[in-house]
Amino acid sequence: MSERETATRLLEVAGTTYAAQAGIVLRDQPAPLYRLLVLSVLLSTRIKADIAVAACRELAEFGTAERMLAAGWQQRVDALGRGHYVRYDESTATALGEGAELLRTKYGGDLRRLRRQADGDVRELRAGLREFPRLGPVGAEIFCREAQEVWPELRPYFDKKALTGAGRVGLPTEAARLAELVDDSQLARLAAACVRVTLEKGVVERVTEPSPTG
Repeated sequence: MSERETATRLLEVAGTTYAAQAGIVLRDQPAPLYRLLVLSVLLSTRIKADIAVAACRELAEFGTAERMLAAGWQQRVDALGRGHYVRYDESTATALGEGAELLRTKYGGDLRRLRRQADGDVRELRAGLREFPRLGPVGAEIFCREAQEVWPELRPYFDKKALTGAGRVGLPTEAARLAELVDDSQLARLAAACVRVTLEKGVVERVTEPSPTG
């Protein structure tokens, strides 16, 4: 297969963003952006991605900073528990409350204000994201990978984990070259697919092995 064909196949096999898996219809609006922030926090810990996604789904009813704060600590713990996010449930419930308060007080509950403050500077945007409790460098990378779907100034966004995955299926490990293989509208999906190569068993084989009819 050519690199473009491999990229297309990778999208077919593993091209679901983590936001989409969590039921987030990502738009440049406060609520879905906040839910992506929550998902990024959950994915930042040493826990399986599927568990983090399940926990994010359980937290969907608290889909704005105001609702997260109104829910209270115990309700957040209970929601995380329903998603089997049990090793870090209490500390994460605390972090989510602190992060919601930070978002409300500093950005009026709207991450687009952080975006405007960064004014196209991706490093500044990442630095702003890292102010949120429990997010850190890993979470900031996750947020940017997914947010490139609605924030064009981030494109192409392939962090080290995504580029490692790309290399495992024979795709370029330079962000600019990798981005040339798909339309801009598919960059977030491709980044997620490359990450799934590194995390999920069988993805490499399903992408690279010839089909029985092929």
